[in-house]
Amino acid sequence: QLVVKGTLQTTRDDDIFVIGDLAQCTQPDGSFVPPRAQAAHQMASQAFSNIVAKLNGRELKNYVYKDHGSLVSLSRFSTVGSLMGNLTKGSMMVEGRIARVVYISLYRMHLMALHGVFKTGLMMLVGRINRVLRPNLKLH
Repeated sequence: QLVVKGTLQTTRDDDIFVIGDLAQCTQPDGSFVPPRAQAAHQMASQAFSNIVAKLNGRELKNYVYKDHGSLVSLSRFSTVGSLMGNLTKGSMMVEGRIARVVYISLYRMHLMALHGVFKTGLMMLVGRINRVLRPNLKLH
């Protein structure tokens, strides 16, 4: 890991920004940012804003991790998680179909961010077609 300042710049070179689990980023309370995908996504947004600000001669902002909860898919039929945010003051445990729908929605949003809306739509369509055409059980 590379030690970074609150602005996600390395301590050795202000022109290098580091995100994700490669960054050892200390929060104002002394804790470290956890190595999670949601942290990397938040860091990427902040790093992009800071790079644009640096190029335009504006002040850079410090990154602060916001935990929005976690979801774990245990199988095709079982998902559990803890959601945090504006719905409740603390966290809300979810499981079963609701957790599965939230998990799939987050996964689709991730695909759209990576591939775009059109390609993600095609991938979803191909997935539906394959589900009909492929057998449910391998016979070998």
